[in-house]
Amino acid sequence: MSTTHCALVTGATQGIGLAIATRLAEAGHDVVLHGIEPLSEGQAVAHALAQRTGQQTTYVPADLRDPQAASALWAQAAKALRTPDILVNNAGIQHTCPVQDFPTERWDAILAINLSAAFMTMRSAVPAMRAQGWGRIVNIASVHGLVASVNKTAYLAAKHGLVGLSKGVALETATDGITVNCICPGWTDTPIIAPQIEARAQALGGNRDAAIRDLLREKQPNQTLLPPGRIGDVAVFLCSDAAAGITGVSLPVDGGWTAQ
Repeated sequence: MSTTHCALVTGATQGIGLAIATRLAEAGHDVVLHGIEPLSEGQAVAHALAQRTGQQTTYVPADLRDPQAASALWAQAAKALRTPDILVNNAGIQHTCPVQDFPTERWDAILAINLSAAFMTMRSAVPAMRAQGWGRIVNIASVHGLVASVNKTAYLAAKHGLVGLSKGVALETATDGITVNCICPGWTDTPIIAPQIEARAQALGGNRDAAIRDLLREKQPNQTLLPPGRIGDVAVFLCSDAAAGITGVSLPVDGGWTAQ
């Protein structure tokens, strides 16, 4: 990828989002990182990435529970650096709870951040990408966009919805030089699964390593908690010219989870 593109990555200050932003910058692209930290903290993350990679980076804060903030994010990124032609919707939250006890406010927040915000950024991105005849949209779904687990109704609804949304936009943009794909990670070493690991560790006498093994044994045949950088590598590939013929795909990176 010799051309320098500009990427907007949501939820980019930690975990998978930061790994994707890092890999894109290492591949020679400028990056707008999004998060919910105060401006000074987010800019420090962006500055560190710029120092490491030599690429232009900046940071834009937005609370994606707010539809107006989500709708404005693309324009905010363009103003902060330049108009992106790569969009990575990574921001997400999780809450596990039986359906009968699931709080309405948690349902609303998960749907807003994990699904509605992605719709809004895609809606903003497509016209600009279409006008220049090139664009890459990568949505970070989950194995839970393909299969189900108990106590995750809102997350399942959002991630299944993101997979369907991505397929629809992929078809709408198939002749425009734009690709739209999902990455569906399995268990990955990120803060979003920390509460589940901690709960298991408490049940296993405080042993975190045993908790991770117990968690992986249920679902993930390779028995490995994936490093976030592996998801970043896949995102870079999907944004490359080599992946120009791949659109509307939901690609599991899950250690064999969905092969079962």
